[in-house]
Amino acid sequence: MSADPERFVTSTLAKKDLEFENSIRPKSFSAFPGQNKVKERLELYVQAAKERKEPLGHFLLSGPPGLGKTTLAYIVANEKGTGIKTSSGPVIEKAGDLAGLLTSLQEGEILFIDEIHRLSTNVEEYLYSAMEDFVIDIIIDQGPNARSVRLNLPHFTLVGATTRSGLLSAPLRSRFGLTLRLDYYKPAELRQIIHRTGKILNIEIDDGGAIELAGRCRGTPRIANNLLRWARDYAQVKADNKINRSVASSALEMLDIDKDGLDEMDNRILEALIYKFNCKPVGIKNIAVAVGEEDGTIEEVYEPYLIQEGFVVRTPQGRTVTEKAIKRFGLEKFPERRIPGSSGLEQPNLL
Repeated sequence: MSADPERFVTSTLAKKDLEFENSIRPKSFSAFPGQNKVKERLELYVQAAKERKEPLGHFLLSGPPGLGKTTLAYIVANEKGTGIKTSSGPVIEKAGDLAGLLTSLQEGEILFIDEIHRLSTNVEEYLYSAMEDFVIDIIIDQGPNARSVRLNLPHFTLVGATTRSGLLSAPLRSRFGLTLRLDYYKPAELRQIIHRTGKILNIEIDDGGAIELAGRCRGTPRIANNLLRWARDYAQVKADNKINRSVASSALEMLDIDKDGLDEMDNRILEALIYKFNCKPVGIKNIAVAVGEEDGTIEEVYEPYLIQEGFVVRTPQGRTVTEKAIKRFGLEKFPERRIPGSSGLEQPNLL
C-alpha cells in the first residue's frame, strides 16, 4: 500500500519544526533567559536530589503555550544527568499505553507528559498509585476470567505540563510535590533570546531589530523565534540579509502585527466588542460568532494576551473592553449605547 502523501508532508514538516526547536533549545539553566524564580526553585530542587543521590520528586509546570515548559523539563534531565521520555495527554488513550511508558523507564528517569490535563479519567487514576507507591495494577481479561496484575515500577519522576491548570483534577494536582507557573517574558529577556537564536541560526540582526521583534511577540519566546525566522526570510529577499529596526518593522507589518504585538484577529475581537456590542459585556460564544473563530481558540490563544495587556477584562456578565482599547481606535470615550426598544441613549458604566 502506498503512503499517504499528505501524511508524509505533514510528518516531514513536523520533523523539521522539531529539529529547529531542538537546535535553539537551551541545555542548561544558565543558558535559559528569564523565569528567574522558576529557575531558582528548580536548581535548588535538582541540587538537593543530587546531593541525596535520590530521584527527583514529581513537579508540575503550568502557563501559556510557548514559554519553555518542555525546555525546562529537558534542562532538569540534563542537569540531573538522567534520561527523559516524553508523551502528551491526548496520546495516552488507555491504561495499557501508560503501563508501557512507565515500565520502559529506568531508575530515576523522567517521564514528561505535556497537556497533562487532557488525560482521560481512567488513565489518570492509574497514575495515582504509580506516583505514590511506584506500582500499577492492570486488569487482564474480562468477566469471570478478569484478574489484576501488579507491576512494580522504578522510582521515576513525573513532570507534567499544562496550559490550563484549572482543568487538572485536585487528586492529581495534590500528588505533585512542586508546582511552578511560567509567566510572559519581559522585552529585555526576549531581546536576549532573539540575539541568542540569531547567533545559532547565523542571522545578522542588530539591537534595534531585536528590540522591534521583542516588543511585538506577545511576551512569548516561541513567537519571537518564529518572527525572527520570518524577518530573516524578508531580509533575504528585500534587505540584503540584514535585520535592523526598519526591516523588522516592515516584515511584521507584512504579517499585520502592529506595535502592540496584536495581529488581525486580535483587532477583530476588539472591534467587535467596541462597535458590534457597544462596549457592553458579552459572552465568549457571541464573540466567536462575531469574528468567525472557535470560542476555545479565542479563550486559549487570543484572550490571555489581550487581558494581560489591559485591552480586555472579564466580568461576571462577560468580556468587555477597557479605556486603553477605546483609545487605541482613536476614540476619546466609550461610544454611547442605545437602550433596546427606546430612542434614548444609555451612558455606559465604566466600572
